[in-house]
Amino acid sequence: MKQHEESRLNPRLSDWDEVWALVMPFILQLSLALILICVLAVAGRTAQAGEVSRLDTVRQGSLLFADGHGGYRPALTQSTEVKIDVSGMIVRAKVRQRFTNDGEQWAEGVYVFPLPEAAAVDHLRMQIGERTIEGRIQERQAAKQHYEQAKAQGKKAALIEQERPNLFTNSVANIAPHETVVVEIEYQQVLRYNNGEFRLRFPMAITPRYIPGTPSEESVTRFDKRGWAVDTDRVPDASRITPPVWRGEGKINPIALTVHLDAGFHLARVVSPYHAIRRVDQDAARGITTITLADSDTVTDRDFELSWAPAPGRAPRAALFTEQVGAEHYHLLMVLPPDAAAPQQRLPREVVFVIDTSGSMAGTSIEQAKQALVLALQRLQPGDRFNVISFNSTTDRLYGDARPASPEYLDQARRYVAALNAGGGTEMRPALEAALRNSQEDNALRQVIFLTDGSVGNESELFRLIHDRLGRSRLFTIGIGSAPNSHFMTKAAQFGRGTFTYIGDLSEVRSKMEGLFQKLDSPLMSDLTIDAGGAALESYPQRLPDLYCGEPLIIAMKGAKEGQVLTVHGQRLQAPWEARIALQNAIPGRGVGVLWARRKIADLMDQQRRGADREGIRNNVIQVALQHHLVSKYTSLVAVDVTPSRPQGAALARRALPVNLPYGQQYKKIFGHLPQTATAAPLDLLLGAVLLLLALMVRHFTSRRAERP
Repeated sequence: MKQHEESRLNPRLSDWDEVWALVMPFILQLSLALILICVLAVAGRTAQAGEVSRLDTVRQGSLLFADGHGGYRPALTQSTEVKIDVSGMIVRAKVRQRFTNDGEQWAEGVYVFPLPEAAAVDHLRMQIGERTIEGRIQERQAAKQHYEQAKAQGKKAALIEQERPNLFTNSVANIAPHETVVVEIEYQQVLRYNNGEFRLRFPMAITPRYIPGTPSEESVTRFDKRGWAVDTDRVPDASRITPPVWRGEGKINPIALTVHLDAGFHLARVVSPYHAIRRVDQDAARGITTITLADSDTVTDRDFELSWAPAPGRAPRAALFTEQVGAEHYHLLMVLPPDAAAPQQRLPREVVFVIDTSGSMAGTSIEQAKQALVLALQRLQPGDRFNVISFNSTTDRLYGDARPASPEYLDQARRYVAALNAGGGTEMRPALEAALRNSQEDNALRQVIFLTDGSVGNESELFRLIHDRLGRSRLFTIGIGSAPNSHFMTKAAQFGRGTFTYIGDLSEVRSKMEGLFQKLDSPLMSDLTIDAGGAALESYPQRLPDLYCGEPLIIAMKGAKEGQVLTVHGQRLQAPWEARIALQNAIPGRGVGVLWARRKIADLMDQQRRGADREGIRNNVIQVALQHHLVSKYTSLVAVDVTPSRPQGAALARRALPVNLPYGQQYKKIFGHLPQTATAAPLDLLLGAVLLLLALMVRHFTSRRAERP
């Protein structure tokens, strides 16, 4: 009777009980499946993140070799030799990677390595004993098929693929037991000139990248993972840019590096801030010198940088290099604007400081970032407004909107910065969205100062965001740590119409920040154009950037011929400015055509990020890359031996070679027991746990209803 009365008062209750009874098992099964998938994915990522030095820590199939001390090391090892020739502003480099198989199985090595973000990779050679095999440029998919076919046939083969403009993969197939195969690549680049110094950077380490998005079903179930992360909808190539991170004893992947420097002028100083070097001068008057690493056992755990400055009064105001290839004439032009002049009136500004507090910033990096941020806060003046945004897995704003730079607010900001700690993921997009939320005021300069190591895998997504949301803001990136993602930092500053500053050590914070402050306070060069006197000229970048204090304009051109005059026009301090350069004064420069092609490809890829026709851009990139023998996103270099070497039936073990964690970073802060900066795995598990809890609550609810008399 009571049950009948309940049904009368709430006639739909029994219907809901039936619905819950039907739905609950499906919710429970879905929750358990999600948790199982997440656990398997996380276990796979975590296992591949760190290599092993003891057998009891093995979590995946590995090629290991006893080290004679009770531990184990990878059977397939890699070492690198780098030779860099600098002539004026042009750099030509050879990178020799030596793969040695100390094991008893035939091996395939897969090694992900960094190069300068503007490197034009144009040659590949594979050396087997006394024989050398030249590589050929092919469309990427065709080169991959050529390599896989040779691998299956037992032939030695090497394949160079570009994952990012500053990240490449070298695959080497069919290395025999106790055999060494040498792969040599060559690239060309232009030096960076800034604030009176030339700078050469050679990246040696890879900061683990944060991988946002939902794992694809194929990547979770695939058993040939080469990286510690799985592909996602937002980073579809995540497994290709996350090489295993060495966690064994000591360091791996030693490197030898030599720089032959022909500056063309007397040098005031030559400095390597992060590595000890040996210097031998051949011709001091011309600035010809040879630099080598002082430590013969240098390991690849931080980027190498070399800077040199001309003697007083010898700094170049303009430099022009030219090369004729067939009927085409190529030129590389550098023009240095006039020295800085104090602005006539300092305009009020709104400055938004964004600081990365993710796990990869733990250790010395977060201290560098906090110290730099405090110095920047001290530069604010009455009339300025500011805000501070910090981010890791979540984004936090000190204030809801910008506040006056008063002593009270600045003191609050300093206390906020002092309390920041590093940990968690690198969810950069929400922080960028918050920083680029332009206010309605239009009478103030709006500058965004972004301090990060750039350890993200979804760079293209973030570049599109910056391009779409920039408005009147200007974005200045500060690369923090021993191995920042320079491709992201440079391109973000380019799309943000600002500049990129690199701070690699605590001792550099004050000097590097002073250089940035000078840029922020000085008048810029704008509305820049180049004129070849009516002659056809294809120049890159097509849209010339604004220039800040101490920065040169560097343009790669094709079309103008000897006897013509190039004129650069611009605006400075609201007055016209121009510089004229005669082509007859150009210096012959080998490889200028390759540099022009590399600039054109970069410009095409920028157009693609801005929404241009993807297929049309792809076809144009392939055409330019094939013509100039360049590796790109859509082309690769492949070298194949003609004779099979691996016997039929002999097994081939694939090995993704590990890399060192960059100097100063903390493994547990990045990976821990679950990846933090690297992936959003904890959020995956949390979602699964919430769904499971919901299912249990539903089951409990329906059970209680069923127990009622």
